Amino acid sequence: MAYRLAIFDFDGTLADSGEWMRGVVNQVAERYGFRRLSDAEFAMLRGCDSRTIIRYLGVPAWKMPLIARHMRALAGRDASKIPLFPGTAELLRALRAQGVSVAVVSSNSEANVRAVLGAENAALVAHFACGASVFGKAAKFRQVLKRSGVSRAETICIGDETRDIEAARAAGLAAAAVGWGYATPELLRKYRPTLFFDRMDEIAPALAA
Repeated sequence: MAYRLAIFDFDGTLADSGEWMRGVVNQVAERYGFRRLSDAEFAMLRGCDSRTIIRYLGVPAWKMPLIARHMRALAGRDASKIPLFPGTAELLRALRAQGVSVAVVSSNSEANVRAVLGAENAALVAHFACGASVFGKAAKFRQVLKRSGVSRAETICIGDETRDIEAARAAGLAAAAVGWGYATPELLRKYRPTLFFDRMDEIAPALAA
């Protein structure tokens, strides 16, 4: 199946922000009164779905927007310390060359996404729909789809968490998962994504097939 629109998650999919997240999570936990994590717990939670993680941390629903806003502020402060995964720039160029439009849907802010991408890479992204709530990506996917004019059948969403797969399915879209992000490959495969990628350089050829 050849695709004309690829909607990417950002953190954990294009941006290697895992180490940054590990470095700030306990500061945020102290500020907002949820469970601090040891390195072992952080690793263990990679094998859990998003709702299980939230329950484990003990975060009430009403605090989630406050925490998300604070995390976006911290990410903006530290944008220069958050690298892209190797191969991200090459992937974006390859997709442009083969006529695939790229969008980014993220819980992060557009300003932070653009800062981490850099101007040259950001120019290769046709659509940004950022600031999504934790479980609000499906609505953002629909917005991008409407703006792009591409059909559902020619669109695929690519992310690194179970909530990315769930949101894609809720929007009636194909879902691909990557094995180098926050969730473990074993967990993601249980959700039976349309495609699964072990390496960044697998993505462009698969979307052209």
